[in-house]
Amino acid sequence: MPIHSLGYLRLNVTDIPAWRRFAGEFLAMQEVSGSTEGALHYRIDSFHHRLALIPAETPGLAAAAFQVTDSRDLDRMVTELETAGSTVTRGSKEDCELRQVSGFVSLTDPGGNPIELFHGPRFDHSVPVTPGVSAFVTGDLGMGHIILNMADVEAGYRFYVDLLGFSERNTTESPDGTLYFLGCNARQHTLGLAPAAGPGLLHFMFEGVNLDDVGRALDRAYRYEVPMMQSLGRHTNDNMVSFYVWSPDLHAVEFGYDGERVDPDTPSYDITEGAFWGHHFTPPPSPTG
Repeated sequence: MPIHSLGYLRLNVTDIPAWRRFAGEFLAMQEVSGSTEGALHYRIDSFHHRLALIPAETPGLAAAAFQVTDSRDLDRMVTELETAGSTVTRGSKEDCELRQVSGFVSLTDPGGNPIELFHGPRFDHSVPVTPGVSAFVTGDLGMGHIILNMADVEAGYRFYVDLLGFSERNTTESPDGTLYFLGCNARQHTLGLAPAAGPGLLHFMFEGVNLDDVGRALDRAYRYEVPMMQSLGRHTNDNMVSFYVWSPDLHAVEFGYDGERVDPDTPSYDITEGAFWGHHFTPPPSPTG
């Protein structure tokens, strides 16, 4: 499969102190130094960082990056993307240094979401410091999963499945259309495509190695007054036990455990409920708090 995993996220954010509390204290990630001026960089495993938070006047997704095997694989994918009509820009040496990778390209998907394809992440061989989280589930499963908004979800499906090689894992119907869950490794889904009017990162997920990691994260959410988005529950598609909170920029952020691993040849299916139990919704906080 051409895409191995979700590698890293780069987010434009307007409130660096709020995100430092959110990523460092609530999510319990290790803050590390980075080359992007004024930005925060967070480590959870052998990658130098998996999350970069870049100060900006307007919040939003700067890049969702997917890992490929090596430089030759990246070159082949660039050729296929350009043949299909995508505009692909190769990252400079300086930009590779910012991301701590050997090479990458940037482009936009059919929904206008900025994505990157990269190879050769730079590893830190020390044990990450993640107090309150035994370890994050990453490795060959990647950073976690994301849901991207897509105005034309069928065009997004063709792009990610036909060009980038994702597999359809399951679907569900919403008032706005079909929501697709796509996989690229044994994680039940790495990418979701949600029908919406404009581009954007709707949701991202991190996974701990045991149930206590979820419980301690839930305690931290209450301790640091992180606004709850969905209560503890178990999903019907990947069987993950998790809860959701609102990020400082009102993304849905999920912390979970025990997500299903699937065989690549598992047939797709349609779910009619999002949870076996729990996941009760709380609206986002008002702008005034």
